[in-house]
Amino acid sequence: MSCETPSARFPGITKALVAGCIITAAIAAAQSACAQDLQHSHTTAPPRHQHQHRARATRMRRTSRVQPTVAHRSIHARTAAALAPPKPKPDLTGKQRLGIASFYADNFGGKPMADGVPMNLDGNNAASRTLPLGTKAKVTNLETGKSATVVIEDRGPYVDGRIVDLSPATARKIGITRRQGISKVTVAPITVPQPDGTVKLGAAARKTGPVREASLQTAARTR
Repeated sequence: MSCETPSARFPGITKALVAGCIITAAIAAAQSACAQDLQHSHTTAPPRHQHQHRARATRMRRTSRVQPTVAHRSIHARTAAALAPPKPKPDLTGKQRLGIASFYADNFGGKPMADGVPMNLDGNNAASRTLPLGTKAKVTNLETGKSATVVIEDRGPYVDGRIVDLSPATARKIGITRRQGISKVTVAPITVPQPDGTVKLGAAARKTGPVREASLQTAARTR
């Protein structure tokens, strides 16, 4: 009676069985790995329609920032107009006004004024928010009593309480120093152009008596 085992009697069959088991295990491991990758991709990657929605929302945000709609622009324009200070009415009365005078900084020299003429730091040009362009007026410094004649050719100053901006030469002439910067003055119109082309005499033209006024030529010779 033989004592040989089946594996010894049939070595080819045993090897085939072992190889089959190994291949089956490898296939099962590969299938498991593929299933895990597929599950991970489903949990991390958003659906295709979500990608399209996000891309569309991004394009809309960029478009809204770069090209605002006409309705938005009109709303912003109305809001800015409502917040802007009201434009002062022209003062055509020729009455004397009391307020603060300041003067132009040197860097404004040569720049065009409201009437198109370059600003002259040594001239008698001045700025007012209310007096018509071309108005001739007498500006008197209430601290020194000195006066000068100016012509309104520009708009400003845009600071509450200030009624006239002078050239540096005119400011020196009536006693406003650079260190002081501003002074309380009266502005009395001499002639005021009217909308119909006529000229109205102002408060300074109706006054009588000597006027303490230094000319620009005198001021230039004394500097």
